[in-house]
Amino acid sequence: FPSHDTGYFHIQSTLRNGAAAIVSHLGQTLDLHVLSGDHGHEEESLSKALKGEVSYHFNQSPVDKLNYLKSLNQQGKNSLMIGDGLNDAGALQESQVGVAITDRVSHFSPASDAILDADSFAKIPAFLAFARDSRKIIKASFGLSFLYNIVGLSLAVQGLLSPVLCAILMPVSSISVVIFTTLVTNFMGVRKGLIHLNKA
Repeated sequence: FPSHDTGYFHIQSTLRNGAAAIVSHLGQTLDLHVLSGDHGHEEESLSKALKGEVSYHFNQSPVDKLNYLKSLNQQGKNSLMIGDGLNDAGALQESQVGVAITDRVSHFSPASDAILDADSFAKIPAFLAFARDSRKIIKASFGLSFLYNIVGLSLAVQGLLSPVLCAILMPVSSISVVIFTTLVTNFMGVRKGLIHLNKA
């Protein structure tokens, strides 16, 4: 009798490129949680692939994910949810910041605060660092504006500035603050590799 070779299919969940590096980097300063609709047997493979302290929760329905985010918010946590499916829609809206990952930005994505192209998934740590730096830039621009007003007001009170000169300096000070914020923000974006300068 002719022999027949026996074959089988091995189906395994895969992670997005850069996922392990992202978890390793973010896990140093943030509490990470994985909410998955998959069965618990995926935990072993995920634990091996994703190094670091991660809280795993499987068999999560869309409602379970939503309630989990509500629980974190009620504990006073600052929550950011990253999801790539419609079953994440409720959790994305409940989180303080929701980021939807999509392979095609022109296609339908769940309602969220931001939509991230899947090709830029590995840049998530850089985006978060950029957001923190942006807050510092905004505070610096407020400080610069406050300084302008204090100096201008003190000179005006002493009668060292004419009304015409004050009328000129006021919009100039506002424009300078806008220019400062724009230049520094773009510089930080280039430095973190989020903005690429076009070279002729």
